[in-house]
Amino acid sequence: MSALILALAAGAVIGLALGALGGGGSVLAVPALIYLLGFSPVGATTASLVIVTLTSATALVAHARDGHVRWRTGLLFAAAGIGPAMLGGALAGRVPAGVLTAAFGLVAGVAAVRMLRSRPAAEGAVTVRPGRAAAAGAGLGAVTGVLGVGGGFLAVPALVGVLGMRMREAVGTSLLVITVNSLAALSMRAGTVETLDWAVVGPFIGAAILGAWDGKRLAVKVSGRTLQRIFALVLLGVAAFMLIDALL
Repeated sequence: MSALILALAAGAVIGLALGALGGGGSVLAVPALIYLLGFSPVGATTASLVIVTLTSATALVAHARDGHVRWRTGLLFAAAGIGPAMLGGALAGRVPAGVLTAAFGLVAGVAAVRMLRSRPAAEGAVTVRPGRAAAAGAGLGAVTGVLGVGGGFLAVPALVGVLGMRMREAVGTSLLVITVNSLAALSMRAGTVETLDWAVVGPFIGAAILGAWDGKRLAVKVSGRTLQRIFALVLLGVAAFMLIDALL
């Protein structure tokens, strides 16, 4: 199968995940770029930031139109994460490939378990605790910078489990966090962007953006609890695969 077809297929799946789940796109993009398209771990994390930034910004517009974005909470998360994301982005190139892969798998696994154990909050007002939101945002920013992920697969559990946000609002708000964190991390990798294989990355981005719109429509039809379980199970599968690969 040609690299172009693989890029289009992977991009569509990742866009669908971002649009429907508010995360999971980057945690799927990195393994797809490494194992399907032959990118190095550092190259894959940089390409993932480009892909996820553009796709998340597109999906954010759709969710914002439906009123599913908590702007105050999302901006607090994002602001707290900008510095750590930039620092992590600067350090990422110095992390050995095996360590990067293992760390990626471990973080994804922890997030998946947390999602499976937590429940979406009931309908009603959400109490935002600035201290907890800022602390969680800083942690997400650091993970974004080092691992090349948007942070949505951690932002959604944090917004649901730590701040008690409803699943659909967590999905929409996480897209704001992903966009800002990814841009901050990408700014520290500007020198490596030109070396990416744009013949592969370009179609990947296009398919992901189209998939994100379909994902947003899917999110309207599926319950929050079902979305949460799907999200967690996908993360668990990716985490197990990457940890096995790193250890063997």
